[in-house]
Amino acid sequence: MNIVNGIMLAAITSSLFVSTARAADDSNKFSPLVDATGNISRPLDFRRNWVHLGSWLVKDDEHASGPGVHDVYADPAAVKTYLDTGKWQDGAALVKAISAIQSRQLTTGNAQWAGDTGVWFVMIKDRNKRFPDHPAWGGGWGWALFKSDAPEKNITSDWQGEGLNNCYGCHLPAKSTDWVYIEGYPTLR
Repeated sequence: MNIVNGIMLAAITSSLFVSTARAADDSNKFSPLVDATGNISRPLDFRRNWVHLGSWLVKDDEHASGPGVHDVYADPAAVKTYLDTGKWQDGAALVKAISAIQSRQLTTGNAQWAGDTGVWFVMIKDRNKRFPDHPAWGGGWGWALFKSDAPEKNITSDWQGEGLNNCYGCHLPAKSTDWVYIEGYPTLR
């Protein structure tokens, strides 16, 4: 193969790749984390590629229903839109990773940090109410829960369910801020 044919082949291959990527992107304008029936997947690269909004430390005591370090992330486009408009854009994705609390006495004092992740919660903003009959969608959001023993399986059956499926009960105090606890996220202030 001569150099001209090699350059032409590279250009054609590149063009096909870009066209295929655009077609795949255009096929799901809403969210790449949601399929056509409303099932939500967990993003795998959020810690490296998304914006860290903030962390909560929920002390492990008799009053805690979700003890651990709660690190919350959002996709970069959603953060930009929120900072520009004060609203979550359609398709915005937020992830909360809850990890065990590790601690040790260090020279600075009793230090605490995130250990192994136990669960991930995912929220997807739905301004158009695409899945009105899907029990994991409500309040303008899609809700999902993934556990560390099966991190690819969304176990949310009903956003107003019981136990860990009670997204509604946990987020009800934040209803006035579109179900998101904004006060815990310095990145958004």
